[in-house]
Amino acid sequence: MRPGMVGGLERWESPEVSVGGCEGSRAKLRTPEAGIREWTQCGEWYDRARWNRDTMRRVVRQSKFRHVFGQAVKNDQCYDDIRVSRVTWDSSFCAVNPRFVAIIIEASGGGAFLVLPLHKVWQIPENGLTLSLTEPVVILEGHSKRVGIVAWHPTARNVLLSAGCDNAIIIWNVGTGEALINLDDMHSDMIYNVSWNRNGSLICTASKDKKVRVIDPRKQEIVAEKEKAHEGARPMRAIFLADGNVFTTGFSRMSERQLALWNLKNMQEPIALHEMDTSNGVLLPFYDPDTSIIYLCGKGDSSIRYFEITDESPYVHYLNTFSSKEPQRGMGYMPKRGLDVNKCEIARFFKLHERKCEPIIMTVPRKSDLFQDDLYPDTAGPEAALEAEEWFEGKNADPILISLKHGYIPGKNRDLKVVKKNILDSKPAANKKCDLITAPKKTTDVAGVQNEAKLDEILKEIKSIKDTICNQDERISKLEQQMAKIAA
Repeated sequence: MRPGMVGGLERWESPEVSVGGCEGSRAKLRTPEAGIREWTQCGEWYDRARWNRDTMRRVVRQSKFRHVFGQAVKNDQCYDDIRVSRVTWDSSFCAVNPRFVAIIIEASGGGAFLVLPLHKVWQIPENGLTLSLTEPVVILEGHSKRVGIVAWHPTARNVLLSAGCDNAIIIWNVGTGEALINLDDMHSDMIYNVSWNRNGSLICTASKDKKVRVIDPRKQEIVAEKEKAHEGARPMRAIFLADGNVFTTGFSRMSERQLALWNLKNMQEPIALHEMDTSNGVLLPFYDPDTSIIYLCGKGDSSIRYFEITDESPYVHYLNTFSSKEPQRGMGYMPKRGLDVNKCEIARFFKLHERKCEPIIMTVPRKSDLFQDDLYPDTAGPEAALEAEEWFEGKNADPILISLKHGYIPGKNRDLKVVKKNILDSKPAANKKCDLITAPKKTTDVAGVQNEAKLDEILKEIKSIKDTICNQDERISKLEQQMAKIAA
């Protein structure tokens, strides 16, 4: 290496170096404004940061999930003739549990969804179906505009969060049909998504004003906030990770898709920030807390990218990409307890086409037929750790974990029983402050009124039938007497 000077800047020459297809010496120029750049004899500037990024991609990182591959099922296992909704709302349009898949479908007026059984076993009641199930269990009324987001609490029973185009977040006790928390003054623009943390004590939101907020809903205060988490105008997404960090997806000022990792204690700068491509589809993140893998599905894309989150730099490690031919309209994600552990399945997606729902299975190839403990640590089960009243009083609890070693055996479902409280019972005392939770609003029991009207109508019909039968009995007895006289 021969040091020299170029225009007052430090210069190093290294012979026989090829950069960008040009052979010869090159000069590294250090300036406070431009950082480190390289200039070749061909007259081309070469960005050192881009060179380092391309070099890092060639480094093979050891990970048990490095060989995860995805495979779509055969056509006879897909769900056909489904008219997926064409609403422009950037949603996944699909929700999945181990028994059913629910899909938002196209319908006049909107609001329609389809529920399909994953295991095609139909259970008919002993006496058969007597009535069509057309009435909801409970109707929740509180938003002034369309609702686009609903999310169940991860550990408390019957606690539901909803957010709509009125920029308000309402948390309900579905067991009583009451709106107990109303966050209507924290967002100045439309809310893109809401995510609970692991124990349900905090929520994080991404909104159209380019802010990511971390909120304590029971105290109704903002714990942390980041302005312009992503500078682009396209929609963002923000989700909580198991360690309490926040993962976001969005767009740069140049419309490049980005992903970022944030620490709640210091949200001034991200822990990691990666630029992906220039596609305009919104990235929907799906997170597996057991394996620390994040799957990114872009609206309109035909691929699923997945990354592993670790404590080692650069913290977000690219694993692989599943690609297919047709673009996706939406995506559903199966909970861990619904996977096939015998096939080393670590994720299952339900890809929505224009008129079809296609399952996609992600597996880790293993030679052994034994249960893979490293792939299936104890995972969150369906049982609630808290009752709704306990959570609203301020208690927190982690999810109740279950083992998948012998396969998940679903327990007996608990029916949702809606119990309306007397409004006088919830009246606060004169000397007691209610700063944490807003006063519950009285909701109209529309379903109960309709059921009472139907019951009255049925009783009237039964009475009319009884009267008709009595009249017919009297007429038959008279005819029998007349026939007896004629026969005599």
